[in-house]
Amino acid sequence: MARNPKSQWDFGELFPTEATRRVLTVSELTTQVKRLLEKEVGLVWVTGEVTNLRAQSSGHIYFTLKDAAAQLNCVLFRGESVANREILQDGQKLAVQGDLTVYEPRGQYQLIVRAVELQGVGALQLAFERLKRKLQAEGLFAPERKRPLPKYPQRIGLVTSPTGAAIRDVLHVIQRRNPNLEIIFVPCRVQGDGAAEEIAAAIRLLNEFSARSSRRKEAPTSTSDVRHPTSEIDKSLLTSAATRLDLILITRGGGSLEDLWAFNEEVVARAVFESAVPVVSAIGHEIDFTICDFVADVRAATPSAAAEIITEGVFASRQFVAEAPGWMGQRIHQRLGRERENLEQLTERIARSHPSRRLNEKLQLLDDLQSSLLRGVKYRWREYRTVWHDVSQRMLRVRPAQLLRRRLQSWRELDRRLCERTHQGVKDSQNRFVTLEARLRLLSPTNVLERGYSVTFDAETGQVIRDATEVKPGQRLKTRLKQGEIRSVTEG
Repeated sequence: MARNPKSQWDFGELFPTEATRRVLTVSELTTQVKRLLEKEVGLVWVTGEVTNLRAQSSGHIYFTLKDAAAQLNCVLFRGESVANREILQDGQKLAVQGDLTVYEPRGQYQLIVRAVELQGVGALQLAFERLKRKLQAEGLFAPERKRPLPKYPQRIGLVTSPTGAAIRDVLHVIQRRNPNLEIIFVPCRVQGDGAAEEIAAAIRLLNEFSARSSRRKEAPTSTSDVRHPTSEIDKSLLTSAATRLDLILITRGGGSLEDLWAFNEEVVARAVFESAVPVVSAIGHEIDFTICDFVADVRAATPSAAAEIITEGVFASRQFVAEAPGWMGQRIHQRLGRERENLEQLTERIARSHPSRRLNEKLQLLDDLQSSLLRGVKYRWREYRTVWHDVSQRMLRVRPAQLLRRRLQSWRELDRRLCERTHQGVKDSQNRFVTLEARLRLLSPTNVLERGYSVTFDAETGQVIRDATEVKPGQRLKTRLKQGEIRSVTEG
């Protein structure tokens, strides 16, 4: 309300403060909104479905991110270093990180994209799928390269953390099911930076140990203790061992994708693929899958399950051996019962006939049965010993050294043949060169000049004169002979 005037010349406040308005331009309002959005919202993650995707010739990508109730304009500039650009497709559900701002010329808010991920799948999962497709294309997961595990392993290599729960589970199961199994333990980290390189190094170290042990000719030592070298297998163990590793167990307990990521590294997959010893992978829980599981020869759901798979053959055999005395006792009791019945019948018959003769006949029959039983036992023992001897001889004949010598001999033969073919090729080339040189000498203009011919040129242009009509009076000529040249001028 305007104040009351004090005189006739005091007109009061013509424009009171309450009635004064601040009028903004469109540009000013848009600028304020832009600053407010960038300050209050800033860098955010937004998820939705991609629509209206278009890539400009400038290299910028424009698209709309929508859900059931709203949509958001997005732009990915060419100079922005954003990975996974290829997953930007219409209909694709994505999680997008970007700076919320306002595009002032059109007065609309938009998201400047800084990162793109598949919805529900993080960067690690995306890298997992990419590496999985790459290794699968190279044949690292091929079923035909999977090797069977030995039924009765005597020595295994163990790669895991010395402080984790996995090693306790494995040792507990092995101690319960096959305490005579020898374990060569190589400790390493199973998560964090550098863990993948340590795991790969442990696998290669166990392969080196197995290769050295397989070349030893001494009898294997029977030990059941678990060795815990800190950085590498003890040198004394490398020199005294005579039995190679039957398999390698790689294990660790459960965890998140980040915790298990060391087993999704390419260096670990390559080490497992290149291992000459069969590999069992037991990473995490039953629902966890890693790249190492796909490359390994056998995948176990848990560390305990892996230990049970390794000891299954011995454990089943131990049960059979444990039950064998009961079966044998039962058979003996049955036999004794039958013999007791026979003895009773004989006693009755002795009472009815001559005791001495009938007794001697039965004693002779008993001796024959005893001899047959002894012969049967000895025969079976010799048969089993022959089989084991044949198996051991076959194992001794299959040696890498013999295969290496045959390959070396084949390589030397190929080298000799290559040298012979190389020398023969050089000789053939020399003969062809001499022949071509002789033919070229016969066709040489110098050879023609030596027979008394000459060649006439235009002295200025150097063009060969082949027709007298080409020569003009006064034209300077040059004639080449066998020795020297003659310069002349044409008279007519």
